[in-house]
Amino acid sequence: MNIWWVVGIIVLVLGFIIGNILLLQQTAKTKFPKVSKDNNASYDKDED
Repeated sequence: MNIWWVVGIIVLVLGFIIGNILLLQQTAKTKFPKVSKDNNASYDKDED
């Protein structure tokens, strides 16, 4: 196997792993809105 194939595969795998780690860090910082009856009417439609 050519050495450039091995280097290319290693670079692709490391890029994939680092990209996923950065995406997880970005997602962990996002704030999600709280669920209430005003913004989700079908959440508890049996109550009331």
